[in-house]
Amino acid sequence: MRKSLVRALGALAATMLLSTTAHAEDTFKIGLIVPLTGPFASIGRQVENGVKLFMQQHGDTVAGHKVQVIIQDDTGTPDVSKRIAQEMLVKDKVDALAGFGLTPLALASAPLATQAKKPMVVMAAATAIITEQSPYIVRTSFTLPQVTLGIAQWAAKNGVKKAVTLVSDYGPGHDAAKTFKEVFSANGGEVVEELAVPLANPDFAPFMQRVLANKPDALFAFVPTGLGSAFMKQYVDRGLAQAGIKLIATGDVLDDENLNQTGDVALGLITSHHYSAAHDSAMNKDFVPAFKKVSGGIRPTFMGVGGYDGMHALYAALEKTGGDKDGTKLVEAMKGMSWESPRGMISIDPDTRDVIQDVYIREVKRLADGELYNVEFDRIPEVKDPVKAAKK
Repeated sequence: MRKSLVRALGALAATMLLSTTAHAEDTFKIGLIVPLTGPFASIGRQVENGVKLFMQQHGDTVAGHKVQVIIQDDTGTPDVSKRIAQEMLVKDKVDALAGFGLTPLALASAPLATQAKKPMVVMAAATAIITEQSPYIVRTSFTLPQVTLGIAQWAAKNGVKKAVTLVSDYGPGHDAAKTFKEVFSANGGEVVEELAVPLANPDFAPFMQRVLANKPDALFAFVPTGLGSAFMKQYVDRGLAQAGIKLIATGDVLDDENLNQTGDVALGLITSHHYSAAHDSAMNKDFVPAFKKVSGGIRPTFMGVGGYDGMHALYAALEKTGGDKDGTKLVEAMKGMSWESPRGMISIDPDTRDVIQDVYIREVKRLADGELYNVEFDRIPEVKDPVKAAKK
């Protein structure tokens, strides 16, 4: 009897082990790393809500796998982001990393994705070089050169002869300033001074005085999501608007979440970007109210769309591989993929693994519902990242 009992217990243990192993194999784990506290918390909330909405609409089972999202707050700190990524890969055994609200956070984790051979879907960070840091990175957000191109062309064609650039002093800001100067100069304009403001605890006031001293026709600006309201306040308080210095920018400065808080001072501001909550498509008209329901009434921004589309890329890749979770195969499956997004049709460049998308020229207007929106009035179709395109 004792031998029979031992055999029975052994068989039960083996069955439980097989069951546990099978369950683990049937789960597709995504490690979502975003800033949920600190000055860039709005980025993390937007990405998180985009991910939630996609899963609500498309379910949590793909190609026979249960999808599990493990979310952690990196506080916007590169060392924390790297540590979390390491723990997710080693302890949680995630099949993919995702999120990455800022460039330094993405760069910190890129080597880990390469070492683990796991997809790393960048849903927010926007410096051009990011995808070059690992063959496992796929981006569903944008690059700053990609969205700066349009406003530089627009400015040169609409009476701006002299401009000053003012950007946050880190990767995306450097990309934006460089692209604006190159494109604007090539179209007959002149950048008379280039200013870079510290990313942490920025004080825009002394830089605004420098702009005034130059007396340009326009100020081109880039600051990351979350800093736009403070920037706009200084632009007004320091008298640039009264001095007739036109403000032009990328869409980060007046993202959809904070636009109404900025107030009437934003009316008429021209920006270029790849998404607006006012984008006129049937899909976006369904997407906006659905997102607001998930987020507790907050409008989607381009960061929310980046999270939503990042999940689409992962789901579609897993379906394309027939449920094979091998990281190399998943990245290969994403290359060349195209689909309709709330922002319009997009695709993944098979050469660079960056998103290819339309870029829109927009003007801030108050619409019938009484709220402010970035209203698109022109479109540059299928824009690739110009930095990588120039290298070919």
